[in-house]
This record gives sequence, structure tokens and C-alpha cells, in this order.
Amino acid sequence: MSSPEIPPSWDEERTTQLGAARRRATGLLILVVLIFAATHLFTDGRGFWGFVQAASEAGVVGGIADWFAVTALFRHPLGIPIPHTAIIPRGKDAFGRGLGEFVADNFLDADLLESRLREIDPADRLALWLMRPHNADMVARRVAGVLVGVTDALDDEEVQDAIRSAIDERIRSVELTPLIGTVARLAMEGGHHHALIDTALLGLGRTIEENQDLFREQLRRESPWWVPEPIDQVVFEKVYDGAQRFISDVTADRDHPLRVHLDGRAKALISQLSESPEIRGRGEELKQAFLDHPEFAAWTDDLWTDLKRHISRAAAEPESDLRRRLAKWTTAAGERLATDSALRERVNTGVISVVRQAVEQSGEEVTALIASTVERWDAQETSRRLELLLGRDLQFIRINGTLVGALVGIVIHTVLVL
Repeated sequence: MSSPEIPPSWDEERTTQLGAARRRATGLLILVVLIFAATHLFTDGRGFWGFVQAASEAGVVGGIADWFAVTALFRHPLGIPIPHTAIIPRGKDAFGRGLGEFVADNFLDADLLESRLREIDPADRLALWLMRPHNADMVARRVAGVLVGVTDALDDEEVQDAIRSAIDERIRSVELTPLIGTVARLAMEGGHHHALIDTALLGLGRTIEENQDLFREQLRRESPWWVPEPIDQVVFEKVYDGAQRFISDVTADRDHPLRVHLDGRAKALISQLSESPEIRGRGEELKQAFLDHPEFAAWTDDLWTDLKRHISRAAAEPESDLRRRLAKWTTAAGERLATDSALRERVNTGVISVVRQAVEQSGEEVTALIASTVERWDAQETSRRLELLLGRDLQFIRINGTLVGALVGIVIHTVLVL
């Protein structure tokens, strides 16, 4: 059987106090017994000595009676199994049940707890607590730790499958070619396609410039054998300069006919992306091929792996973005709770509702818990611990019993004399 846990320092201190109180009470009783014996042996019991004898006699009776009463709470006096003694060891289980019922009836009253909770305003106290930087940092640390624990507890394969399924479902729900057409149309309406054309033209110009020798050699091979090489060089330079000049003209003129032509072709293509069943079907085939590709599965799996690694690393670093954001959100929550009366009322109502429900549903469980806990305690050890807790004050009952008995003896002797 177990026994209530008490710190060794408390046990030693209480044992010392109980021993001192017990010696005082026993010493007073012995003194009264000696006085009683002396008055019987060395006086005639008359006059003043009669009062002393009566006081000491009644004091002895009172002291012994109270010693018996105090001792009977915790053990059998003198080890004799007198009925109705050793009350605490014998009645420990009944005491546990009574204590449980007392707690349930007097402390787990839903109306009483609701009234007390409304007085202390839990939401206001919570707001003040959350706004303290130290507490916000602590909440951030704990929440980050919980996130790490949750991610570690989850089955990686199940999470990866869920992520892959969610992304797959989302991609399948959107047609590819109409989406591309919408993006392209918005880009053209904003004039952003001109930058794309400019980039392409500049790239073409650089390609021609960087590959002059290649183009010159190609022209030489394609030229008839009878054309002199100087003429080929002149023709190449004319073609090269014309091409570069043409690219520069198109790049500089937003209204150039080539741009107008490209705009028209682009608008026609955008229209086909949205309206042509053939192009839309090809887009869906391309999307399906992408979803079925092993790299897609590997990419979705890496999303979860990278997220776990990031959370674990960020949770361990006090200055990480995750911890800073969590602390900031905690402080912001406290500030809002402090200033938003409606939110504060909802929080208080929620707390009260939870407490009422818990109290109403757990009253019997609390009673049973206290009773079963006390029942598991060792009877003798429990009695000893209770004696350490209460014994010092109970020794004063013995002292008071001796003194009160002596006073009663004086009163009775006085009445008899009168």
C-alpha cells in the first residue's frame, strides 16, 4: 500500500515539534501527579492544602483523560485494543469517502465556481499574462515544441499521401489551357508582353552577333562557286546589318507592324487556348503526364520532409522567424483580449461553460478518486503522518485538560467548603 508523499524536511521538522509539545504536556501531567502525591503524603488535606489537593487530583484526572482521548485518535492507548480507539487507522476509508463527498459538495459547486470565476475575470488575467514578453516567449517556445512533437508523431507516408492527393485534386480541378490563356490575356492587357518580345529580340540580336563566323561560313557554302568571296562578304554584311537594324527598329517602336502582327497572333492563340477543344485536350494530356511523372511524387514528398526539418530547426532557435512570429502573435492576442470587451466576454463565457460542464460531470469521479486514493494509503503510516500534522496542537489539549481539570477541582472544593 502507498502513503501520502511528504518531503523529508517537513517530516523531520514536524517530528521535532511534536516531540517538544508532547514532553511539555507529559511534564505538566507528571508535575500534577507529584503535587497530588505530596499533598496526600505530607499534608492533612485541610485549609489551603485542601485546595491544592483538590486541584491536583482533578488535574490528574483531566490530564489522563485528555491523554487517552488524544492517543485514541491514532493508536490503542498502551497497546490495549480498547473499543473505539485507534480511530484514524480504523476509519481511514470512511474518512476518505467523507472527504471526497465534502470536497464535491462544498468546492465543486457549479454556481459557486461560476460566481468566483466572474469575480476574477479569467480573460483579463489571461490578457495581462500574454502581454508580458517573458510569457510570450515561453508560449512561443512551448507551441514550437508542440509543433515538433506533432510532426514527429504523424506518419510520414500518410501525410505525404495526403499532400500529394490534395495538390493532385487541386490541379485536376483547374483546366490548364484556359488558365494559361487568362494569364496571357492579363499580361497583354497590362502591356507586360512587350518586355517578353524585347527580351526575345535582344537575345536574337546577341545570338546573331556572337555567331557571325558561323553564319558567314554557312553563306559561303550556300553561295555558287563562281561568286567571288568579296561579294559573299558584302552580301553577308548587308544581311547582318539589315537584320540587326530590323531588330533595333522593332525593339524601339511599340507600334511596329511586326509587333502588331505578333499581338494579333497572340490574341488568336489566347482565344484558342480557351475555346479550342483540341488544344484544351492537349493541355489536359500534358497536365496528366505531369501528375503521373515520378518527379511530381518526389516533389510533394519533399514538401513534407522540408517542412518537418524547418519546423524542428526553427523550434530550437530562440531567434528563428517561427519563434518570433509565435511570440508576436501571442502578444497581439493578449492586446486584443485586453481591448475587445466582446471577445473577453466570449472567453469568460467559454471558460465558465467548460468549468461548469467539468464540475457537473466529474463530481462523482472526484469523490471516488479521493476515496480510492485514501484507501490505498497505509493505515499506520497515514495515522503517523496525521499525528505529525495535528499532534502538536493536540498536545495543547492535554495541557489545557490538566489546567482546566485543576480549576474545576478548585471550584468543586470551594463549593464543598462553603
